[in-house]
Amino acid sequence: MTSRRTAYDVRSPAATVGRVTVVAAGPDGALVPPAGAAPLGARLWLYTNFDCNLACDYCCSRSSPRAAARRMPVDVAARACEEFAGLGGREVLVTGGEPFLAPDLAALVEAAARWLPVTILTNAMTFLRGSRRRTLESLDPTQVTMQVSLDSGTPALHDRHRGRGSFERALAGIALLRGAGFRVRVAATIDAADAAEEAGLHALLDAEGVPPGDRLVRRVARAGFASWGVRLDLGGLWPEPTLAADGAWWHPVGIADPAMQVASTPLPVLTVLAVIHATLTDPARDRSAALEAFRCT
Repeated sequence: MTSRRTAYDVRSPAATVGRVTVVAAGPDGALVPPAGAAPLGARLWLYTNFDCNLACDYCCSRSSPRAAARRMPVDVAARACEEFAGLGGREVLVTGGEPFLAPDLAALVEAAARWLPVTILTNAMTFLRGSRRRTLESLDPTQVTMQVSLDSGTPALHDRHRGRGSFERALAGIALLRGAGFRVRVAATIDAADAAEEAGLHALLDAEGVPPGDRLVRRVARAGFASWGVRLDLGGLWPEPTLAADGAWWHPVGIADPAMQVASTPLPVLTVLAVIHATLTDPARDRSAALEAFRCT
């Protein structure tokens, strides 16, 4: 295993290999998440795959039609979710790539939803017909929430980042999901230079009946394909443990950054959480500064 910017190598928990600034601690020494962030151990991210029908120019995971699939086996996801639930986890978030390109998505989500509520992040473009439509129809809307990427209230900005025609297809996907009874959240990635687009987006979502509590607007993160945006690193980012077929990462937005990889295998989840916790609580670190949250949901 190569050196990471975490405090401990998972093969040798006593081996210090790096330094980060850690989150502030409460009076009882407990880790205090920043505003808007879930406590460590409350949520677990699963990257089902890394291939995607789109090649968004700011994609943090470098996903595209040409990306290696790196699909997570269903049995690994099932074991991870069972273990995470036993450790007190509260929710599982499924992302990619485009999760609906994973042929075993239905089985994976069923395995996860046996233990915890599941949210699937999707561009809502691939399940309008055919086998992926059947996959969608096999999912239980009482157990699964859908989060759809929609970056603006008109096609111009959304299609600029995601490809011509993607805006209209995303709207069609949202309509299909809502008609099928799913709770639909909408997440927009809008650069600071395009912040004026937010008003149009909210107007559209008002008209579509998407409640304000089911909307998220975030800035572009300088990660993956994006050479601009908010700089994020392990030293200043509150963790959201993230598993892929080939390891574990500090946060889903850092999945393409080797410095944010905390383990070379996704299991056991307990070890992943222990490495992250040890990094945050290393007594050699400055514990006066709080980490910042970067919300993906």
